[in-house]
Amino acid sequence: MITFNDDEQKKRLEELRQEEEENLVKILARKYGITALDLSVMSIDTDALRLVSEETARNAGVAAIKLTGKKVDVAVISPNKEAAAMAIQELVERGYEPTLYMVSRRSMERAWDRYKEISYARAAEAGVLSIASGEVEAYLKTLTTLGAITAEAKTFLAGGRKHNISALLEIFLAGGIGAEASDIHIEPEEARIVIRLRLDGVLEELTVIDEKTYTLLVSRIKLLSGLKLNIKTEAQDGRFSIRIQGTDVEIRTSVVPGSYGESVVMRILNPKTIRVPFEELGIEPGLLQILEREIRKPNGMLLNTGPTGSGKTTTLYAFLRRVQTPHNKIITIEDPIEYHLEGITQTQTNAEKGYTFSRGLRAALRQDPDVIMVGEIRDKETAATAIHASLTGHFVLSTLHTNNAAGAIPRLIDLGINPKIIASAVTIAMAQRLVRKLKKDCAKEVRLQGKHKEIVSKILDSIKDKSKIPKNTETVWEPVPGGACGNGFKGRVGIFEAIFMDEKIEYLTKENPSEREIKKAAQDQGILTMQQDGVIKALQGVTSLDELGRMIDLEEGL
Repeated sequence: MITFNDDEQKKRLEELRQEEEENLVKILARKYGITALDLSVMSIDTDALRLVSEETARNAGVAAIKLTGKKVDVAVISPNKEAAAMAIQELVERGYEPTLYMVSRRSMERAWDRYKEISYARAAEAGVLSIASGEVEAYLKTLTTLGAITAEAKTFLAGGRKHNISALLEIFLAGGIGAEASDIHIEPEEARIVIRLRLDGVLEELTVIDEKTYTLLVSRIKLLSGLKLNIKTEAQDGRFSIRIQGTDVEIRTSVVPGSYGESVVMRILNPKTIRVPFEELGIEPGLLQILEREIRKPNGMLLNTGPTGSGKTTTLYAFLRRVQTPHNKIITIEDPIEYHLEGITQTQTNAEKGYTFSRGLRAALRQDPDVIMVGEIRDKETAATAIHASLTGHFVLSTLHTNNAAGAIPRLIDLGINPKIIASAVTIAMAQRLVRKLKKDCAKEVRLQGKHKEIVSKILDSIKDKSKIPKNTETVWEPVPGGACGNGFKGRVGIFEAIFMDEKIEYLTKENPSEREIKKAAQDQGILTMQQDGVIKALQGVTSLDELGRMIDLEEGL
């Protein structure tokens, strides 16, 4: 008796149809003079897929399947279809070099299915897109100073290549990364549009561009950052990344409407700039020993204070790397995650989904961590949970926005935390600022005199441990700008102060003290204040007095 297996026959027929379809594609590909591909046996590059929206890809019958630098492989169902030609031309206008491959519809459906894998990432991350890094890497070898970047940008603009906006953006990005800038600013003014870099915390003018170039440049940045091109009256935030020598450099984009157009700031988050060794932060040796001891305790809390951009995150990351071992678990709750650290569980807050600092911290505690870093304590709930964690067998690191170390305790009390609990939970509070470092070959020694001499003398007299005062107390150093020296500065270093919770501070904390009272009580600890630490660095030629005065009030409390 003959039996028929319908399922087996249907499967065989489907295989024959697929084989026939693929053979037809090969015949048509030869006719068009391009290569045929079967995507069912190939991996699809999701970074490439992001270059063309799903809607455009399905309407045009195309899919970007592989991205290498500026070169992109594009699969097409019908090369002569008008919508496909338009989609490919758009890639060319954006600076890409497409190579076409012909595929069957069945094969193309596999590529389109991959959009499901990136749809959530786009929604959650507001459009992450990697751009070509080959040209950026080439520029990095020469664009390491403000003068070199300015010269290259002006030569490019004068050479009639303004239409190649991708290349211009690569110059700005490579220059920013090469010169170790923290931000690139595009600022439309009444009579001109200025490009500026923030180098060592100070904005420096790079070049001026015309309105047409500005319009194309902003559109290109928005496109890369996943922002809406047609919205020009609202603030938008996005990001994209550049892979350079195996390392992802993330660019955070902020667009804000202004009187003369949209102001754009691209923040450069280069992992290399955050990898400052614990010993090279600029912390005075005596304080360094105290911090080394404190951060290795099984429980307690370290608070780092200071304004935005004062280097708090860099310092806390250095602490985390210092205590990280294969035997302990470290979790961070950040907003946003600025740099990724290997071996550490990092989470990012998401207010829209209800994942706040306080909720994140409570969730982290269920993971049984040894060390927790809370990006910032902003409210009573987060402060209370962090305090509770430090009292129950966890070491907590976090930041507060106060002007000095003494201000941390009144700030916690102001948030509604019981002063008696603070005294038991907080181990040490510190504060910091960043000052520019003098280039050794671009500085001159000058004798202290007048007002400067008076200020320095008073600050040195206030140092309790006289062994910390350098032998030289009569001269300081000033930058000699110009030529290869630029402005005479390169890089930044921290100036620090700290107060640890000894018996005297603990007793005072329970009495709801003021900053002034805490400062006075902490003098016996012998830890340098930021004023004292900064003046010592100026006497040692690390920075200048004027630079120090730019960051802190040298006359406060004298």
